[in-house]
Amino acid sequence: MPSLFDPLTLRGVTARNRIWASPMCQYSVLDQSGVPNTWHLVHLGSLATGGSGIVFSEATAVSPEGRISPQDTGIWTDEQRDAWSPIVAFIEEQGAVPGIQLAHAGRKASTWAAWGFEGRTGTVPESEGGCRTVAPSAVAFEGYDVPQELDLAGIDKVVDDFRSATRRSIEAGFRVLELHAAHGYLLHEFLSPISNRRTDEYGGSLENRARLLLRVIAAVREEAPDAPLFVRFSASDWTEGGWDEHQTATVATWAQDAGADFFDISSGGIQAGIRIPLEPGYQVPFAHHVRSTSDVDVSAVGLITTPQQAAEIVESGQADAVMLARELLRDPHFPLRAAHELGVEIGYWPPQYLRARWRR
Repeated sequence: MPSLFDPLTLRGVTARNRIWASPMCQYSVLDQSGVPNTWHLVHLGSLATGGSGIVFSEATAVSPEGRISPQDTGIWTDEQRDAWSPIVAFIEEQGAVPGIQLAHAGRKASTWAAWGFEGRTGTVPESEGGCRTVAPSAVAFEGYDVPQELDLAGIDKVVDDFRSATRRSIEAGFRVLELHAAHGYLLHEFLSPISNRRTDEYGGSLENRARLLLRVIAAVREEAPDAPLFVRFSASDWTEGGWDEHQTATVATWAQDAGADFFDISSGGIQAGIRIPLEPGYQVPFAHHVRSTSDVDVSAVGLITTPQQAAEIVESGQADAVMLARELLRDPHFPLRAAHELGVEIGYWPPQYLRARWRR
């Protein structure tokens, strides 16, 4: 089995190790323009200098109505593309692979940011920068406005928006693309029978519920034939009658046939109030299930907090890589520390930091 610090190559793009920075919303576009700023440069840049193999942007919206909050980044304009370019260049200069997560929040769009709006709940009104939300069906997420059900023209627009966002992402210099089909956002909403009540070719059977995702994968692959393409799945809705790991494994195979290369396995997000049994590595079994039953490459994410735990996940074959989020917020240099604690020699300490290198 590979080790945590072995490189991994997809479509000619090589990550220097298998510790990757997961997409993490920052809610830091304070003018609601979707344009990334110096916060994003410093935040993502610190993860690159800290030794991560791939550094993913936060969920970056493919359209204004696709933002989780009005404070999210986007990639639907050339101005946004041009603002991403120096951030991407810095990540790559530090030896990390710059990745972008392309997202549409669907019925969970237009929400109040996680900080700075304490006490505000529900959907942000249009008068304060919000928008009318869309979804596969006119079924609201608890506490939010009822979304508008997408018609066929609206679905075609979603595909076109992902296509245009892909083109701008490549122009900005991103080397890896990820489609956000998890956490109760639009592509997940189509996959899950909890939120998809349609009776046309986009609802009902698993093939129909997966149709939009597969169309988006095909469009992205046409626009970016050489870029590694990831898909983030919620492998379980954690509720009876919902999306589960068996459907995830099946659709991952279809997605791979359509042009996807790698699968980022998370869980949850389709309903409010679900009690998830949290414990270290609680989502790793989902990643292992998808990997072992579908013959696809996967990463694991969720309460992975120690070098030893991360190494065991990869070296035991449960996943091909690990995605870290909160642990990297606490310690952006986790990969450098992990190499030290695991006794691995690496050649990418930032030269500016060599005086701080641990002594054996």
